[in-house]
Amino acid sequence: MRSFIPRVLITLAFLSPVLANPAVIDAQHQLNTVEDVLSETRTQSEDSKALAGDSIKKYSILPQAVVNLPKEKIEEAKLVENGPKAGATNSEAISGTATKFNDKEVPPMKELTGEGFDEDTKNGYWFVKHYSPYCHHCKAIAPTWQTLYEFYYTSNPVPAGKKPSESDSLNTFTRYYDFHFGSLDCIAYGDACTKHEVNAFPTFSLYKDGKFVKKFGGKKDMAGLSAFIEDTLESTRPGSRPKDGMKLPEPEATSVDTTAPAEKPAEKDKDPVAGKVAAEKHKEKVAEDSSLPAAETGITKALGKVPGVPKKPKKPSAAPNPLGNSVSLTQESFQKLVTNTQDPWFVKFYVPWCHHCQDLAPTWQQMAKELQGKLNVGEVNCDVEVRLCKDVHVRAYPTIHFFKGGERVEYDGLRGLGDLVSYAKKALDVGGGVAYVDADAFKKMEETDEVIFLYFFDHATTIEDFEPLERLTLSLIGHAKLVKTDDKELAERFKISTWPRLLVSRDGRPSYYSVLAPRDMRDFRQVLSWMQSVWLPIVPELTASNSREIMRGKYVVLGILSRERADEFVLDKREIKNAALDWMEKQTHAFQLERQEQRDAKQLRLEEAEDRNDQRALRAAKSIHIDIREDDKKQVGFAWVDGVFWERWIRTTYGINVNDGERVIINDEDNRRYWDTTISGAPIMPSRTSILETLPKVVASPPKISSKSSTGVIQRIFFGLRGAATGHPWVSLGMLIGIVIGTLIWGRGRMKSGKKRNSGGFFQLDGKEGFLNGGGYGKAD
Repeated sequence: MRSFIPRVLITLAFLSPVLANPAVIDAQHQLNTVEDVLSETRTQSEDSKALAGDSIKKYSILPQAVVNLPKEKIEEAKLVENGPKAGATNSEAISGTATKFNDKEVPPMKELTGEGFDEDTKNGYWFVKHYSPYCHHCKAIAPTWQTLYEFYYTSNPVPAGKKPSESDSLNTFTRYYDFHFGSLDCIAYGDACTKHEVNAFPTFSLYKDGKFVKKFGGKKDMAGLSAFIEDTLESTRPGSRPKDGMKLPEPEATSVDTTAPAEKPAEKDKDPVAGKVAAEKHKEKVAEDSSLPAAETGITKALGKVPGVPKKPKKPSAAPNPLGNSVSLTQESFQKLVTNTQDPWFVKFYVPWCHHCQDLAPTWQQMAKELQGKLNVGEVNCDVEVRLCKDVHVRAYPTIHFFKGGERVEYDGLRGLGDLVSYAKKALDVGGGVAYVDADAFKKMEETDEVIFLYFFDHATTIEDFEPLERLTLSLIGHAKLVKTDDKELAERFKISTWPRLLVSRDGRPSYYSVLAPRDMRDFRQVLSWMQSVWLPIVPELTASNSREIMRGKYVVLGILSRERADEFVLDKREIKNAALDWMEKQTHAFQLERQEQRDAKQLRLEEAEDRNDQRALRAAKSIHIDIREDDKKQVGFAWVDGVFWERWIRTTYGINVNDGERVIINDEDNRRYWDTTISGAPIMPSRTSILETLPKVVASPPKISSKSSTGVIQRIFFGLRGAATGHPWVSLGMLIGIVIGTLIWGRGRMKSGKKRNSGGFFQLDGKEGFLNGGGYGKAD
């Protein structure tokens, strides 16, 4: 017993430095989410390098203690010591030495850093693994990831080419596809992973020329990762990948038979023939599912109860997009599946050689997977289907259209995965036609939707009145919702006395579509034009996709706000919105007052003509037509912009730094000018008082506050002349005519003086007559 205690103490003395080192103990700690990792990384990031250095010193001081540890502990301690390359079991993280696959040398995989990430990934495609060295899932996938890299690196894109072992050969995987593999340690570089929105480990993301493309969302195994890579390679070099796929190696394998067929052939639409096969599979799947009864939604039931609405025969519909892919369409299949059905389709028109089409291809395929069972997705190769693309009026590539029941609308938004999926889901909402709502349903809609178009009808509304309404739904996708009602409570709330009637409710504030005759409600283009003028929220956010729509043709009160100051952001938005509501109310009142004055003037003329019994004056008074609209004058809009996100544009265009605080400008895009100060010279602040005091002085003609230019000198002169011509057309026309007449008179005078100087038909040299002497024969000395 006495001899046992000293032995224990001696052993503990040797082990105490190792046990005291938290790096060894924490090697067992598992963090599978970025939130867990970054919570520790932010507090320990400054000490991580010192900790690794500490562990190295302690091991060098007590080598015997390390030797006495179990082998597993020693390996884990070495992995932690190695810093960013910890947690892996391959050449990527252990020694940084080259490996061999299929008897070909493979260099170590690129280990990316936070500081050099943008520089390293700025050229070509980069498939990056974001991992934690403590995550068991990351350790488990490491052999698969390394083998996948070795397999593709040594693959030969063109079998008949030069040997890929030659470093200058273009027939290597990396040079042919410009595709690279890399890993990023989120413990060592937590800020970089936060920037790339890494929320779990491991996360596999694809980047192109330094910009994020999409995340891998499939099964994390050899087949799943390879399928993701194959889709990207096929979009980069269409037709270059094997149609039936490739035989994949097992994890940690050092070779694979590249000539052997794939165990599970991959389905690929790489040529028109393959596209037809996929379309036939799609139709077969549709036929199988067509026996299922279609689910009747609440909207369908409600529409069936609406009087005056023609009831279409119910047809059993198949589940859309059953395979979760984009179907290659031909002239015949397009007419059969898209044109002659009521099924909604999202279709891309492209050509294989177009770079924008190639960039969109992987996003389009991923979107098709996201919309599996929800929306049919297709694509048309315009190099093959020339006539079809001409019929659809395709003028640029790629062009995207949403089709439903013979109608179509072009998608002109951003082309990110989230943007396309969001638009597609909104398009599905209108797939059932114009929904019927009562007062309760409309109130619920107001809680979630800022802009709602409401169509009032009664028992006398005809089918002809409803037809243009159904055509409007596609044009409203992504902008607003259109519903119809005959609810008495809603009619009383909005003071409806004539039917049919159309209004828009923006944040509960109604604006009515003015009609002079019943035919105006049936004019599709006229109604759509009015809708386009009011389908934005009262105070929308200015983005790249709606900037032209917001800024063109009107004065815009633009609030430059910052989301980083959350409390001020909410208050400032509320102040701008209140200012917008007050301004719109004043303008509406002024419009009504002006129209009433014109009506009173007409009535006075009628009474005066009747008192004098002047039939001619009476007819003239009756012929006076009062036709003024609220949009006859230049309108005023309101919007806000994220000053942090658009910091550079705001600084270079308006000279405003959002870091100095929230500001407001009043912009006139048509004349390239703006106002950023009040009448007293103080900056316009995001408050109702400051905005409403300044705005009338800006819209006055001429403005009572000096404007600033958002362009250069030459552009300023051009837009100044254009503005003068627009504001004073008759004066400008008179000046133009005067300039033309003056120029003609001056030119005619110049011509006469020239004739007098050259009369006689000869010219003189040194004061003597020349040989063209007007027909005479003068003699020269």
